[in-house]
Amino acid sequence: MLRALAHANFRIYFFGQGVSLIGTWMQQVAMTWLLYDLKHSTLLLGVFGFASQIPTFLVTPMAGVLTDRWDRQRTLYLTQTVALVQAIVLTVLTACGWIEVWSLLALSVCLGLVNAFDIPARQAFLTEMVATPDDRANAIALNSSLFNGARLVGPALAGFVIAATGEWFCFLLNAVSYLAVLAALARMRVPLRALHQSHPPLLHGLREGLVYAFRFPPIRSLLGLVALVSFMSMAMSVLMPVFATKIFGGGAETLGQLTAAQGLGALAGALYLASRRTVLGLAKRIALASAMVGAGMIGFSWSGGFWTGAVFLAITGCGVMVQMAACNTILQTIVDDDKRGRVISLHAMAFMGTAPLGSLAAGALANLFGAPLTVRLGGLGCLVGSALFVSQLSRLRSHIRPIYERIGILPEIATGMEVASELTGPRRT
Repeated sequence: MLRALAHANFRIYFFGQGVSLIGTWMQQVAMTWLLYDLKHSTLLLGVFGFASQIPTFLVTPMAGVLTDRWDRQRTLYLTQTVALVQAIVLTVLTACGWIEVWSLLALSVCLGLVNAFDIPARQAFLTEMVATPDDRANAIALNSSLFNGARLVGPALAGFVIAATGEWFCFLLNAVSYLAVLAALARMRVPLRALHQSHPPLLHGLREGLVYAFRFPPIRSLLGLVALVSFMSMAMSVLMPVFATKIFGGGAETLGQLTAAQGLGALAGALYLASRRTVLGLAKRIALASAMVGAGMIGFSWSGGFWTGAVFLAITGCGVMVQMAACNTILQTIVDDDKRGRVISLHAMAFMGTAPLGSLAAGALANLFGAPLTVRLGGLGCLVGSALFVSQLSRLRSHIRPIYERIGILPEIATGMEVASELTGPRRT
């Protein structure tokens, strides 16, 4: 389960990033709570989610082109430094009582721009930190485990910190946590990747990546499912403060605990993926995970108590993580290396770029029809997406099999014998 940690660069990155991510989740919960505490508006929560993530939708595809051209380690050092500055500014404004809704939204947009470059660079950089192809799927799963382990600790810690000292201290702790990942990046010794001295125009590179991704059915289908589930599931994330206060009768601690419950489920899903030794069989898990997201959201929308809601949140978190990370693993396995940054940027756009649209829609619908019904509709959308993906599995299998044979995941087809399906998993005898 931990085999990717045998690679020294990944091990250094793993522990440095782990500290930083706890701070990131603390800041995310504190910003959401601060905004809701200022205005108590579900519509404004949707606008906040839109503002923080729309840069990912607009900028990430172009950032993916640049990620294929730039040194990824240096890119990450720059993005983490800018995020550190953003956290410091947020700390000062909040501690001094100068924070306003407009400044909170502006700082969210700033962080969204940083993430637009950071996400594709970080995901593509995994293949440079882990030289052995067989260990890369494990590295992706461990990276997801790290993200969701922090998601378990950070929000719960944020709830107590907000109650004890206020939101500003969460922002300060996040700023300090960036020092860990910056130190890790400075210590890593990654072999220089061969970079072309001349490149086609930027728009040509973007168009090349889009054509490559959307003309190949497996990539197109995986990206489409990720985008749909991300859009639909944002209703639950955006409206969490409403459930914490108006439905469960709690406060900041309750919000932190609910977010942590979702993170616990996601951590379980990530650890499950880390325990797998092969990409074979992942597509069935993707379809099942998408259905889990839908069922968990519908159950959460009907829950009337904290513990029932926490259970359904854990189911949803597990489903989101397995679906997202498994799609990422298959994409990293089948994509050409010279287009890796662009395809991963499209994955980031599908996962995080559609989230602002989902946030805006969720806020508007909740303002009209209430939070529970909005979450319920999102869950139904995820169930429909899962069913559509299942209907395409046979066609996707025929496209992806030759790639798995070429890179050695599947043996060449022997005369008179049938190779186990690379998407649905090996047959049992």
